[in-house]
Amino acid sequence: MLSRVADTLYWMSRYLERAEHTARLIDVNLHQMLDHSTAEEQPRWQRLRASLSAPMAESDIDTAYRITESFTFETSNTASIGYAIAAARENARQVRELISSEMWEQLNRLYLQIKQTSINELWYAKPHAFFSSVKEGVQLFQGITDSTMNHNEGWYFIRVGRFIERASSTAALLDVHFQAFFTNEETDMQATSDHLHYQGWVELLRSCASFEAYCKVYTAAHIQPEKIIEFLLFNLESPRSISFATGMLQSAFQSIARSTHIRRTGRVERLAGRFRAGLEYDQVGDLLQDVHAYLQNIQRQCTQIHDALYQTYMAYPIDVALTERTSAQA
Repeated sequence: MLSRVADTLYWMSRYLERAEHTARLIDVNLHQMLDHSTAEEQPRWQRLRASLSAPMAESDIDTAYRITESFTFETSNTASIGYAIAAARENARQVRELISSEMWEQLNRLYLQIKQTSINELWYAKPHAFFSSVKEGVQLFQGITDSTMNHNEGWYFIRVGRFIERASSTAALLDVHFQAFFTNEETDMQATSDHLHYQGWVELLRSCASFEAYCKVYTAAHIQPEKIIEFLLFNLESPRSISFATGMLQSAFQSIARSTHIRRTGRVERLAGRFRAGLEYDQVGDLLQDVHAYLQNIQRQCTQIHDALYQTYMAYPIDVALTERTSAQA
């Protein structure tokens, strides 16, 4: 597969996963406005901005309406749903002959839905219905991809993009959320319950699409910070956990290596394997002393895997490619 094609499929998938994640965060935060006081509104939106790597500038008007507009429709905002969907569509257009017609049609429907909706329509009608349709539209695209596209190299690059984005964005969300209510001086995680009520932890689980899955493991009566972070980091069965994502990453890289026969795949596979192994053997008690450092390390490992992926499959020197091609033909 051409490196340009691999790059395009990878970013198409990352952008769609990012759009789904952003839609879920905005939806959850709008719902929480009904249950929280006005004084709690600004810190909550600031956490959303920080988790999406879009801190507020001094000139920004930090209201729910303005933030919703910016993170939904403004294509000048690289963290917005509109920007991500448009970028995913452009990437898909460049490899139109490699994806199925059903994938292209679904992505177009999603793109047109965003383009044809205004902030006033969203805000004064049914914002929950709109953001649910965005989330479901991305999930439908992912299901259509798995059902209609050949499970070849391109499909595996799509999976890499989806799960590296999911692992990184989940770690960023957890980091911002736990930083707000946990300090190094408070080594007992239970102490944070005094600063964040039950509904706040439910909000975090819903932001990760994991509330019901969590309740099936721990029950709703045991919404506790240490159990939440254990579930979202280490649970191997939940598709939203970071451990699950790392397993999918390692499997995808192994499949790509087998299908491409490229000799340079060792580093990216080692990084993915080390990432997965660390999560498999770590325990929640190991990270309580410094949750921030642990989650920062996860994001750093995602960046290292991304860089290694580029060095291996997308941005390697032409002389290396010619050497490998000659060796393969020999």
